[in-house]
Amino acid sequence: MNIEIAIENLLKYALKNELIEKEDIIFTRNSLLELFLLDDYKFEESKENFTLEETLKFMLDYAFEKGILKSNTIANRDLFDTKIMGLLTPKPSQVIKKFWKLYNKDPKLATDYYYNFSQATDYIRKYRIEKDEKWKYNTEYGEIDITINLSKPEKDPKDIMLQKNISITEYPKCLLCKENEGYAGRINHPARQNHRIIPITLNNEKWGFQYSPYVYYNEHSIAFNFEHTPMKIERNTFSKLLDFVKIFPHYFIGSNADLPIVGGSILAHDHYQAGKYEFALTKSPFEQVFEIPNFENIKVGIVKWPMSVLRIEGKDSEELINLSEKILETWKIYTDETVGVYAFTGETPHNTITPIVRISNGNYQVDLVLRNNITSKEHPLGVFHPHNELHNIKKENIGLIEVMGLAVLPARLKGEIELIKEFILQNKNLENNENIRKHKNWVNSFKHNYKFTKSNIDEILKIEIGKVFLKVLEDAGVFKRTEEGQKAFVKFIEKVKENCK
Repeated sequence: MNIEIAIENLLKYALKNELIEKEDIIFTRNSLLELFLLDDYKFEESKENFTLEETLKFMLDYAFEKGILKSNTIANRDLFDTKIMGLLTPKPSQVIKKFWKLYNKDPKLATDYYYNFSQATDYIRKYRIEKDEKWKYNTEYGEIDITINLSKPEKDPKDIMLQKNISITEYPKCLLCKENEGYAGRINHPARQNHRIIPITLNNEKWGFQYSPYVYYNEHSIAFNFEHTPMKIERNTFSKLLDFVKIFPHYFIGSNADLPIVGGSILAHDHYQAGKYEFALTKSPFEQVFEIPNFENIKVGIVKWPMSVLRIEGKDSEELINLSEKILETWKIYTDETVGVYAFTGETPHNTITPIVRISNGNYQVDLVLRNNITSKEHPLGVFHPHNELHNIKKENIGLIEVMGLAVLPARLKGEIELIKEFILQNKNLENNENIRKHKNWVNSFKHNYKFTKSNIDEILKIEIGKVFLKVLEDAGVFKRTEEGQKAFVKFIEKVKENCK
């Protein structure tokens, strides 16, 4: 391959994926010539089919060799290849018009187009996401999903050093702000020239709809407030979530909680996560059903799930909003010392909710996951958070995605598991390796239950990691799956009933 072939290959790709039209070819070619500082050009078409990944890799190597790309680190390469793809990406107005034209025929046609578009522009880097490791683990609550996230590139030490020299900027204020659309990026902020946003209205507010560049599940999307405003779970939250499924009835949507520890990674910007995937929680049945005064048309019950989930469903969205608000307001000030649930420490609140909304069999269905972020000397990172003995596998916050039954495990585990396999098969002590020393107690807890071979060790470790994630969810449950815990759960529902009279 040479640079001429790479450029023609990219133009062919853009045409095939409907990023440009025939009339745009010369204009786009000239934009690429300008980027690569080419004054002269000899048209040369390749007879071979190069993938987008191969083409971009060649272009990046060429740019570095010619001094156009000043640094060859992952972050700098990502900034430059996004700049390349930005030259092929239609303007926001074109994307928006096409989206709503398709939407008027069928909402699914619109999201299919936009999802494929987001991959074609390389905003969603499919070839990286395919590297993520995924498997299912069967539990009494159904099959939960386990992923080791390998699609986010690890930071290069050179980039980390460069970040120290970058002046602090407030534009864009965060990764979710609408100002990211078309932004060139910097070492500590990803480029977004190939990013396009669909404007939507939720509860009479301007919001944006986009896909996540790191797709953890099918059509993993984000709805975000056009204003940079903090996460908040309140009555309006339920209104917005229900508005979203009215716009996109084939998607679910949920919100992270609005408190540290039990919340997501970006609490500074109000946003929700949506998509087209059936999680284990979605499939989980009612375990106990209750009647709530003045809400007789709403089915209310405890869901069979390791965390504490109340499900409410019905056809009237306003009734669901009213009942959700009653449950939230009851929970925010609810204390039950017998099971370690405290609503406040002084004036610091601890209780909040992770809400999830979907349409199921013609009804609106709202899952309200009760959360509490209190800490203790024994559990300084959170009482209802993965406990210390699980931190070798999962230490991070349990956000919306995990709540629904999908483990997002850190990339470090990939290499650590390979080392663990080697040590187990060679009967070596994990204590002797600083990278996997933290896994010693975990491995010792199960290694005597198996006879390990090269052919079965992968499956065994997947099972044992699945067990850990199930325990993570149980730790995050405020009312435990014990007789005492479930009685306490029912007692809370009795309080809700009292407040609804």
